[in-house]
Amino acid sequence: MSFWPGEKLRYAETHFKFRLPWSLLYRPWPEIIVDAPFQFIPGEEPTLWIVVRDAHRFPTLIEKAEINGKNFDLNIQAEEQFSFYPIKLGHLEAGVHELNCRIYAKRTSEDGKSCATKIFNRWNYPGLKPKPLKIHILAEQPPKAPGFVAGEMHCHTRFSCDHVEHGASPAVLQQAAKAVGLDFVSCTDHAYDFAFTEEDYTKEAPSPAPRFQALRDEIASLPAGEGMPLLLAGEEVSAGNSKGENVHMLAFAPDSYLPGLGDCGRNWLENKPTFKIPKLLEMTEAHCFAAHPMQPMGLLEKFIFRRGYWSHKDLNLEARHKIRGIQFWNGIRDEGFKLGRQWWIEELGKGNYLLPIGGNDAHGDLNDTTSVATPLFTLRHTRDHIFGKVRTVVKEDPRSEPGMTKTQLTREALNAAFAGDNCYITDGPALWWERAEIHGSKGIIFHARNTADFGGGFRYIRIFGRRYLSNGKLSPNEEICKESLVAARANSDIEVYFDNFAYLRAECETATGKFALTSAARAEG
Repeated sequence: MSFWPGEKLRYAETHFKFRLPWSLLYRPWPEIIVDAPFQFIPGEEPTLWIVVRDAHRFPTLIEKAEINGKNFDLNIQAEEQFSFYPIKLGHLEAGVHELNCRIYAKRTSEDGKSCATKIFNRWNYPGLKPKPLKIHILAEQPPKAPGFVAGEMHCHTRFSCDHVEHGASPAVLQQAAKAVGLDFVSCTDHAYDFAFTEEDYTKEAPSPAPRFQALRDEIASLPAGEGMPLLLAGEEVSAGNSKGENVHMLAFAPDSYLPGLGDCGRNWLENKPTFKIPKLLEMTEAHCFAAHPMQPMGLLEKFIFRRGYWSHKDLNLEARHKIRGIQFWNGIRDEGFKLGRQWWIEELGKGNYLLPIGGNDAHGDLNDTTSVATPLFTLRHTRDHIFGKVRTVVKEDPRSEPGMTKTQLTREALNAAFAGDNCYITDGPALWWERAEIHGSKGIIFHARNTADFGGGFRYIRIFGRRYLSNGKLSPNEEICKESLVAARANSDIEVYFDNFAYLRAECETATGKFALTSAARAEG
């Protein structure tokens, strides 16, 4: 691979060899990283994983690991394309722990004449300063509304593999979901990655459908039962918006593969959307969500990948199958979150009661994110997209399966739940609503719950509403109709009359900056 005229630009991976010799990332070793879920609920033994990628090209013996000075003899002969090797840490006291991880590895040279030993901290990525693992051992179960289930709505498995991205195996994601306290996971692998072979990320597969079915089969083979989260095979589909640009749409457990190769990056400048959003919605009955709809992007993304933004027209609200919600919280509360939240509020003002959705866009990243910064030259590290950190919590529909418990959670029950209107998104506290009659009048009770693990009391709990005008239309702006500031208790219940409000919703933030936001509760609901 090179930058000679006529050749297509590809991204760098540390194990790729380039015709031009100046790639700063190439190393004749598999990529090795130590990872772990960012938190562990009570009863879950802290476990980390040694992740090894492309050892089939560079077989390596991982002799031992040293975690905070404690030795773990491993003697792992890594020879597979992509593997996760667990290390159980034993009991750790509740609280935040930093784990300094040192790995001792050995491999024979490609010509078989010499043996090289490598000792590194956390990962063997060239030029990337090592960071300790940071895990939070919770003293209590994460707060959650009764009758609700919590899930990760945007994450990637090993089926999302290319030159710069990868993901965890579904089995590892299930174990990580159990560790952090999730009830379900929607695995939203890229539609375009299913269209290319696992052996060669640049080679088009004869058909993407068998690879999508392989993900479904792998998920179906996972253990089920008490305490095991339900995994669902979904997709992140590159779809055409009303301007012919590529945007991303999350499909929640579709029955069959949905095509979308528009911005896969393998076709250089040939990045026209495969299908537009209305056509894709005609092809499935699955709930679909606008993914990170207002995330700012650079000129390079717009020009090379032909990426754009979602608009009101793209929601397909006049058709039988509509976009069900907007995933504007994508791991962090950045500018994309603010713009996406504002767009969601504008749609509420038009009477479009879309669900607010949160996810993390984690590519197998359980503790932090490592990725390419400058192709061929530099890598980067952030904590922006961590599996399970931002969760969507949705109210189970009692009509779907009366008496349903966590062990009986099904795709059908979750579909029924997302057809409803009651959910919240959070990275810590629980915040939900229930309709109630308050002193003979129609109203809402908002419940806010938190634990000491996430900061205890609340900095604020704000109730927002939008009124009907005298002409029957909605007010152009929301207003704060009730606010609890400063030392709000960790267990707070706030009653609000509907009065002339068309809908009410709530937001809260804890003393340590953890946040939650509810869907809109309609007066006529």
